[in-house]
Amino acid sequence: MSDNNTQDNRYDAGMAVRRDVMGDDFVDAALERNTGKDGEELQNHVTATVWGSVWTRDGLSRRDRSLLNIGMLVALRATEELRGHVRGALVNGLTREEITEAIIHSSGYCGAPAALSAMKVAQEVLENELGPKD
Repeated sequence: MSDNNTQDNRYDAGMAVRRDVMGDDFVDAALERNTGKDGEELQNHVTATVWGSVWTRDGLSRRDRSLLNIGMLVALRATEELRGHVRGALVNGLTREEITEAIIHSSGYCGAPAALSAMKVAQEVLENELGPKD
């Protein structure tokens, strides 16, 4: 198999996982924002490597991967990425309470400012997706 075929297979596998987790609207918007622009190659690279090589590995469930992503994105203060991954975490079976607890847990290791920023984004997504907390 040639390197291009391997890359194509990883891209296709990655796109399928990315769409399953993040949703078609989210993925389409990310791709559209970058089509014909400098960011297009980065989108292709992330789809093939992160989604097609990392997310497709055995060993962790998508649910577990989503839980890890929340903690890492809190640590990085990557709130725009967190927004999509909170939605993905819901798709992958995490509950509102688990997402909130992951952010609270992260506060002990990443600091209160990072956790507060993350909770603001998570709260917005949770209310949009699930409605207000009872």
